[in-house]
Amino acid sequence: MIDSKKILFLLLMFAFSSSHLMAQKKLNINTKYNVLTANLTYSFHRPAGDLSDRFGNSLEIGVGSEFITKKTRFLFGLTGTLLFGNTVNENVLEIVTNEDGNIVGSDQIAGIVSLKQRGFYAGAHVGKIFKFTSNSLSGIRFTVGAGLLQHKIRVQDELDNINLVRGDLVKGFDRLTNGLSFHQFLGYQHFGKSGLFNVFGGVEAYEGFTMSRRSFDNTLMRRDDEERVDILLGLKFGFMVKFNLNETGDQIYY
Repeated sequence: MIDSKKILFLLLMFAFSSSHLMAQKKLNINTKYNVLTANLTYSFHRPAGDLSDRFGNSLEIGVGSEFITKKTRFLFGLTGTLLFGNTVNENVLEIVTNEDGNIVGSDQIAGIVSLKQRGFYAGAHVGKIFKFTSNSLSGIRFTVGAGLLQHKIRVQDELDNINLVRGDLVKGFDRLTNGLSFHQFLGYQHFGKSGLFNVFGGVEAYEGFTMSRRSFDNTLMRRDDEERVDILLGLKFGFMVKFNLNETGDQIYY
């Protein structure tokens, strides 16, 4: 007579062994192939240097892509971000306000103008993942990069009744500024075994060597030709979609 308990024990052992082997294959799939990722990032920044005189805290959203080598865990990437904030410390419209602090519109009604920070960063970076787990794509992530950092003051006419900030005339107030910027990031990166849950987070910094790109500043009544050092310090979080390169269909596990 067949012992049902022994059969059940053998079936459980077989299931455990099979699942263990499949888990190993899923784990190794992160180390066997070069990887291409599509990234979505979100950051919070505090300004420093000359940038803190002009703006307050800001947010950043970005997209990018990275190539990660299978053995050395070096990464090479491109990124583009948008910067935005609601705190502007410089009153660029002071020259056109009256004694009451208002700007009279074309309809003789006091205008309502909002000043906001807008900008972007576009650049490339290189880095490395320093693993301390068996999954070689998870670990300490360090990158350095360079690109173009740009920012300006968005002059928003809420009632659309101020001719001085329409069309090209707004260029005398927006203080468009850009230049070469360096970027660093240090944090932790996690790649899930299934390849579907991949995130990173850490601290970052930008150092921009910038200048005004407008030919005339209405507030200064001249061209602003001073060299600036614009610094952003903050926290960055990212989500990654991973694609294994040179992978055949029978090697993909879900």
